[in-house]
Amino acid sequence: MAFTLPNLPYDFAALEPVIDAKTMQIHHDGHHGAYVKNLNTAIAGKANLESKTAEALISDLVAVPEDIRTAVRNNGGGHVNHSMFWQILAPKDQGGGGEPSGALAAAIVNDFGSVADFKVKFTDVAAKRFGSGWAWLVVKGGKLAIGSTANQDNPLMGEIVGLSGKPVLGLDVWEHAYYLKYQNRRPEYLAAWWQVINWKKIGEIYAAAK
Repeated sequence: MAFTLPNLPYDFAALEPVIDAKTMQIHHDGHHGAYVKNLNTAIAGKANLESKTAEALISDLVAVPEDIRTAVRNNGGGHVNHSMFWQILAPKDQGGGGEPSGALAAAIVNDFGSVADFKVKFTDVAAKRFGSGWAWLVVKGGKLAIGSTANQDNPLMGEIVGLSGKPVLGLDVWEHAYYLKYQNRRPEYLAAWWQVINWKKIGEIYAAAK
């Protein structure tokens, strides 16, 4: 198999009460696990694709045969998106919450006015993403930008998904990410999510993305 499901960097219950253990288990083992399985099935036997990273696959979808392109887009995107998502979360006693610092904080202030203004704008984009999708902070042209994509699309896919750039953080707003606890109350999920965001990891991703 070309790809494997990454382990969570914390226990299923570590993000409670913001994200409950059952949701984390289903989200990681069920949803992310299915994306990995389906991606491997789609590219099985195609050495030129099996040798690529998932990021490389979704960054060059035109190089993927048309008959499996949608499967690679959906499942490759799901794998890449969730692999980042688990990393940018952390329990409150292990760095979750708080505020960004260093170069990332300076860039946020420079490009959005303040960290508080950034949070308002990012939350608004996430709240207004119709149906299933993701909200993103990306680096493009040396500056930070906020946007969203549908389904499991990722900014690495380019303008075909309505947003391009290198992802710095992504927020899953599919109902499977929050429905057991928050039901249809997405704004409550969005407000709580900031309590478990791992700014240290996001700062590292930002430094690499630049």
